[in-house]
Amino acid sequence: MSDEHPEDDGYSGRATLVVGEREFAVTVELRGHFQPIDGYYRWYGRVAADQGLSELLGGRKAKAVLRTPGGESPGELSDPDPWDRYRIMGTSTPPFVVQTTVDTMDAADAADA
Repeated sequence: MSDEHPEDDGYSGRATLVVGEREFAVTVELRGHFQPIDGYYRWYGRVAADQGLSELLGGRKAKAVLRTPGGESPGELSDPDPWDRYRIMGTSTPPFVVQTTVDTMDAADAADA
């Protein structure tokens, strides 16, 4: 979860990125949120710079599969930033665990805490 946007879900850490027949061990920074207007969950983030990935893509868009300890999901790589970190985004089930319940405390529980 993000401190800046507590309603957002996310993941930071090691992942496996599959592009075509190639696999890359990468580090990712991901976020996501449910979009009530169209009913889809949208996830997005950046893949840390990786020389092999940059050589393969050369700045072009590509379909990919991202795997983290929390799951696997197809996505699209696009627009590397000036530090050669590719943007990744996807729709629907994200490659990380999403909080599905809200932890609430009633007044009695809060007084006991």
